[in-house]
Amino acid sequence: MNDIKYIGCNDHEIDLFEGQYVVPNGMAYNSYAVLDDKITVFDTMDARFVDEWLGNLKAATGGRAADYLVVQHMEPDHSSGIARFAAEYPNATIVASAQAFTLMKQFYGSDFAERRLVVKEGDTLKTGRHEFHFVAAPMVHWPEVIVTYDAASKVLFSADGFGKFGALDADEDWDCEARRYYIGIVGKFGAQVQALLKKAAALDIAAIYPLHGPQLTENLGHYLDLYNTWSSYAVETEGVQVCYTSVYGHTREAALKVAKALEARGVKVEVADLARDDMAEAVEGAFRYRTLVLATTTYNGLDIFPFMRTYIEQLLERNYQNRRVAIIENGSWAPQAAKVIKGLFGCSKNLEFVDPVVTVKSALDDTSSAALDRLVQAIAG
Repeated sequence: MNDIKYIGCNDHEIDLFEGQYVVPNGMAYNSYAVLDDKITVFDTMDARFVDEWLGNLKAATGGRAADYLVVQHMEPDHSSGIARFAAEYPNATIVASAQAFTLMKQFYGSDFAERRLVVKEGDTLKTGRHEFHFVAAPMVHWPEVIVTYDAASKVLFSADGFGKFGALDADEDWDCEARRYYIGIVGKFGAQVQALLKKAAALDIAAIYPLHGPQLTENLGHYLDLYNTWSSYAVETEGVQVCYTSVYGHTREAALKVAKALEARGVKVEVADLARDDMAEAVEGAFRYRTLVLATTTYNGLDIFPFMRTYIEQLLERNYQNRRVAIIENGSWAPQAAKVIKGLFGCSKNLEFVDPVVTVKSALDDTSSAALDRLVQAIAG
């Protein structure tokens, strides 16, 4: 439909999204204006781009005043333009969930009580030929979130759902950066995403317009299937993620030996040095593949190397489950890593620990090398 105008902005200045995710190809902050008898704007902009966004809005509307601003999600990368919009369009109505208005007050000092429309699951807004149906999406991935289905265009305005890292002019694979985005940011809330997918299944959706990344207009089954896989914690790809930390190189040697042996058997393997590589990608891999190999040292007597602990904690925060975990521990006098790792995973669902646990004492020898061979056999089958 040519009456839905893209008015978002590309950000090539950002280095870390949400203060932690490396985004070498930037970010897109998406916003949309629907031109009808009344003009409706979906979401605003990151603070650094509000001027550009308002310019895009005025250009798209030909100078007509906006009538509604629908605030689907209150994270500041999408809501920082609310006050400027309200000042620019004093007769416009702000549309959002009740909890979103509470957050507006907290973030921006006003809940726009004199000009707001509170909407909830099942409410509609008709602006002419467009009729917007509001769908509650709590904890996908904040509690105030609503998504909006337009019955006329069959477009689902999906808030942060189906988003990805990368500016719109980045030439990159959708699956990879959408997976890293989903697992890192939304991954904990699989049950809530599943609930939203069930609601979406009842809608005749022709296109999905997220707040990050490209508009999805073709092969929607591919994206919906991936979201179902990710949010149900199912295995996406048969393969192995190998993650290691190493002080003097001996644990690294053991991890790489396993990876090389698995690859020789035709197994897809990804390897991450948790001290040097992008941890978000390593987290993504753990959720993508069936098997996770963890290789680390005993540290400070009763713990594991800090980067490994942080990595496991990030998995646990995202409800890691339904996988196989293999362990290679190194300890020169009192190896404790396997015990610590198993203890950390104690509350995870449906985890299988692969035997044998391989214990390296200082450096690989014939005994530990033979144990590595047995571990490879157990993983590869």
